[in-house]
Amino acid sequence: MARIVAADDDDGTQQFYSMELNSISSVSDSTLGQLLKNVSDVRKLAIGDETPVHESFNQDHDDDNLMRTVPFVLSFDNLTYNVSIRQKLTFRDLIPRRKTEDPEIAQTVAPNTKTLLNNISGETRDGEIMAVLGASGSGKSTLIDALANRIAKGSLKGTVKLNGETLQSRTLKVISAYVMQDDLLFPMLTVEETLMFAAEFRLPRSLPKSKKKLRVQTLIEQLGIKNAAKTIIGDEGHRGISGGERRRVSIGIDIIHDPILLFLDEPTSGLDSTSAYMVVKVLKRIAQSGSIVIISIHQPSHRVLGLLNRLIFLSRGNTVFSGSPASLPRFFAEFGSPIPENENRTEFALDLIRELEGSAGGTRGLVEFNKKWQEMKKENNRQPPLTPPSSPYPNLTLKEAIAASISRGKLVSGGESAASSATTLTVPAFANPIWIEISTLSKRSMLNSRRQPELFGIRLASVVITGFILATVFWRIDNSPKGVQERLGFFAFAMSTMFYTCAEALPVFLQERYIFMRETAYNAYRRSSYVLSHAIVAFPSLVFLSVAFAATTFWAVGLDGGPMGLLFYCLIILASFWAGSSFVTFLSGIVPHVMLGYTIVVAILAYFLLFSGFFINRNRIPDYWIWFHYMSLVKYPYEAVLQNEFSDPTKCFVRGVQIFDNTPLGVLPEGMKLRLLDTVSRSLGTTISSSTCLTTGADILTQQGVTQLSKWNCLLITVGFGFFFRVLFYFCLLLGSKNKRR
Repeated sequence: MARIVAADDDDGTQQFYSMELNSISSVSDSTLGQLLKNVSDVRKLAIGDETPVHESFNQDHDDDNLMRTVPFVLSFDNLTYNVSIRQKLTFRDLIPRRKTEDPEIAQTVAPNTKTLLNNISGETRDGEIMAVLGASGSGKSTLIDALANRIAKGSLKGTVKLNGETLQSRTLKVISAYVMQDDLLFPMLTVEETLMFAAEFRLPRSLPKSKKKLRVQTLIEQLGIKNAAKTIIGDEGHRGISGGERRRVSIGIDIIHDPILLFLDEPTSGLDSTSAYMVVKVLKRIAQSGSIVIISIHQPSHRVLGLLNRLIFLSRGNTVFSGSPASLPRFFAEFGSPIPENENRTEFALDLIRELEGSAGGTRGLVEFNKKWQEMKKENNRQPPLTPPSSPYPNLTLKEAIAASISRGKLVSGGESAASSATTLTVPAFANPIWIEISTLSKRSMLNSRRQPELFGIRLASVVITGFILATVFWRIDNSPKGVQERLGFFAFAMSTMFYTCAEALPVFLQERYIFMRETAYNAYRRSSYVLSHAIVAFPSLVFLSVAFAATTFWAVGLDGGPMGLLFYCLIILASFWAGSSFVTFLSGIVPHVMLGYTIVVAILAYFLLFSGFFINRNRIPDYWIWFHYMSLVKYPYEAVLQNEFSDPTKCFVRGVQIFDNTPLGVLPEGMKLRLLDTVSRSLGTTISSSTCLTTGADILTQQGVTQLSKWNCLLITVGFGFFFRVLFYFCLLLGSKNKRR
């Protein structure tokens, strides 16, 4: 026989429930499930939630699975986080001062630290929403980051436990999700496509596509965005869904795999009252499906407050209140500042906290009162510590509890692995193999790009226009000495243009940076998959650009080499685009701002052109700068096209009197030049006529110092540079996107 006892809170409002089972073995599973359902329904009425508590969040799970979910309790004790404050450098600091011998004075020179979290403790359980409140700078987001393991190891003191066991970083990544404050979404994808791609990333390959689509459709209905399912997300230049819908889509992306822990940083920020209520109502349904939901929120309305189960008020990193919303009136009444009737409880509390922060003593008195109040409640047994209630899975370790929860339908990405073992956690770090990730990433990127054809159109137009200008300026260059100089100028400008054109790709990753960091922070896909997908998606456009530039300039300028020369010309242009695109992509992984990135790219490419060998011959470059010559990306394509143009041994570029061209003697009459040529001929003891070839293509290559590498070696080195910078880009992502505070 089962007896359900509702424990009253401080003001008589029902806050939590305990179930005493005198003979648990005699109660059937269905009876136990019905009892739990009745308790939850009472709680639903107490908070005014019209949504059925046990409405299935995932239609694939039956009601019995939800009644028998594995209980989880998250507790955190004495969380402390300090950061160093850099002292401003003043003129006084530049003046050398005598060292002090007083050790006490010497200690004051140590760098100052600021406490962002100071011994924060609390606990919550599945089925509940715990909200962290406070003014700007109080430490709300810092506490959420601490619980979500987004603070570097060693910087955070204290413990975070789930069911009494310390949470490991790898386990937390698998069972949790973090929703950032900003809505980071691809603007040209529809709501349905956005959630479907999230399902492709987070749900296992073994799950049929029809099941994934069903999961997405169910999620869309639960999020209340069915009418916007076919609408694009939108941005400043494209009209899309509303702000409240964007926020719910952001939440949907991270709960597609039904995580056990869900962290949200100010999910209602920037939303109107109705939209904020709808968002929190969705979070309530998620919690009731068996998840622990922890949010930071600025100033909840009365309706939103009715959906919250536990509150933590922070002030400058200290806890000033921790408890249920219903206990707020009694707390402040005992503190000496009773909440007036018909006034929003949280607004009053936040106003009082701000007022105390501006006073001489600050909130120290309120912090100390909260400590005494918490101790008094424990002594009076008014707030017993949370423990997992009776369940079909007693005495389980954390890994066993997670595995059992997976077997009941939670954590969809681990369903395949956990199906064979209900007692061991075997959830993989990533839901899919690398080739599935690459395919999905490529598909998403190409779909988003295809709906913004103007971006590629601008790049193509710039390349074609540049080629057209070069073709008309260097139209049909002859084989005279002046023609040789013009060819050298054309090649130098053309090859550098390939790299400058690639600078337009700089904002691509910068725009996706935070989406990438959000998705990889919780193992949606591997960083290597993103790097490979990025290269695969970028390559086809480079082929079009290469063919367009080669077709515009090769015949118009009158370049040599025939069909094979044209083929190599296309290949070296493609290799230049590839190396330039990889170089710019690598820089985008280092530089966080677009304008700063453009400045660096333009400066470095100018240096590459300077040391390419066009402005100054390799033999004339000082020894202390010769290393930059070999690092120049422009050097190798430039030397390759020179060899492609001047490799014909039968072609002559200087004959007879043309030797006087590009010299002061070039202005002399033709007859005078012939007599000078005859005089030179007799002086040298050879016969030099007006038709004698004096300079071949090989001579020009020697004059330019292009003698060390063949054109095919130059091509391979250029391609190799492209792969080299892609590898560097990968390490930038690996080391620079940890997304953790230090």
